[in-house]
Amino acid sequence: MLKGWQLILSKLFIIPQRWVMAVMGFLAVANAYTMRVCLNIAITQMVRHRSHTSGGQGGCPVPNLNDTHSVTSDAITELQYDWDEPTQGLILSSFYYGYIVTHLPGGLLAERFGGKYSLGFGVLSTAVFTLLTPWTVKIGEAKGLIVLRVLEGLGEGTTFPALNAMLARWAPISERGRMGSLVFGGAQIGNIAGTYLSGLVMKNTGDWQPVFYLFGALGLLWFILWALLCYNDPESHPFISDKEKKYLEEALGTHRSSQPSAIPWKAIFMSVPLWALVCAQIGHDYGYFTMVTDLPKYMTGVLKFDIHSTGYLSALPYAVMWVCSIFFGYVCDKIVKKNWMTVTNARKTFTTVASVGPGICMVLASYSGCDTTTVIILFTASMGLMGAFYPGMKVNALDLSNNIVFWIALVVFIVTNLVFVAWASGDEQWWNSTSQDPKKAQEANVNRSINAEIKL
Repeated sequence: MLKGWQLILSKLFIIPQRWVMAVMGFLAVANAYTMRVCLNIAITQMVRHRSHTSGGQGGCPVPNLNDTHSVTSDAITELQYDWDEPTQGLILSSFYYGYIVTHLPGGLLAERFGGKYSLGFGVLSTAVFTLLTPWTVKIGEAKGLIVLRVLEGLGEGTTFPALNAMLARWAPISERGRMGSLVFGGAQIGNIAGTYLSGLVMKNTGDWQPVFYLFGALGLLWFILWALLCYNDPESHPFISDKEKKYLEEALGTHRSSQPSAIPWKAIFMSVPLWALVCAQIGHDYGYFTMVTDLPKYMTGVLKFDIHSTGYLSALPYAVMWVCSIFFGYVCDKIVKKNWMTVTNARKTFTTVASVGPGICMVLASYSGCDTTTVIILFTASMGLMGAFYPGMKVNALDLSNNIVFWIALVVFIVTNLVFVAWASGDEQWWNSTSQDPKKAQEANVNRSINAEIKL
């Protein structure tokens, strides 16, 4: 039973504590992504602009958008660093060197000490490093920034393993689609906010440094609220209502067993549903990051939008994806709760929608020529349909095994990496050639590879 002060606190909350955790988890992901992507925008004003020639003559006519809000380099008072393109690329990628390292330790920490601390201190460390970015760049320039970004990646690597551990203890089966969509959808909001607000801050202040102070401070504020409001599980929560606690015990009691004493590696690698999840994860990441990487370049290089228009038009699909993920999550939970589909069939259905739908829209967009309105609608629809991944395969790891969910994540990382390392190629494939015989194209490719190896 709750004590007097605990009962008073429990009545102050309008929404249940499991949804408080979900909202704070959403804000955790959003904060993590804003701190991750803000450098992508800030670095354009941290370096001296180098003269360059324009690309080829292909593409569409330049549209007359009459944009009166374009950001020009005149708004930035100082371009301090002479970093070439390879150096900038190394700076931007250095975050991920740290990021991939702490997924497994993050899961182990979540298991040992609880997701609250693993996630909380991970985001806190990233916030502190973000605040230190201007000072680090001033002292250590490119090398210092690279080291700092690796450290930021180490902090953020615990985010998703810890959130999975939290969801396993707070998300009932009938609400898992909505809660998972809300929490993981924070990535889209973080991408949008990090990109848009970074440009806005630099435009109004004429300096890139406030960008890092803003997002670092927001990360610190989130940590304080997280520490006060959220707990590892309903049992340890000091002011959850007795009604909600009983509901979660009944809803999760039959689905979450005690922690296993040993990791069943053989069973994990022999699990067919796990391999199905790995394949779905590969498909999702390939489609998603194709859009993330190529959409801005397509809008600028082919559709000839200016940089300001490219910015907000590139952000539009992610906003739609976030809204759609919430909608799909609600529909999925409704279907499961009403027993219209089993959990398995619901996951398969929404993953199919998120796979086939975006693929069709992408292809149609590529055949729409210079009809910019149609292209934008199709790309936006593609990302919107991709939002069905969240109540589909994104939460499926929790269905398979919420006790060892981060081990499943590790398997996904290892397997997808091994497949890429074993069979990836940087050479143009023979089947891409339309100007010569396929067999001759393949032979030419092999000869080029052999010659390159001889020169090395």
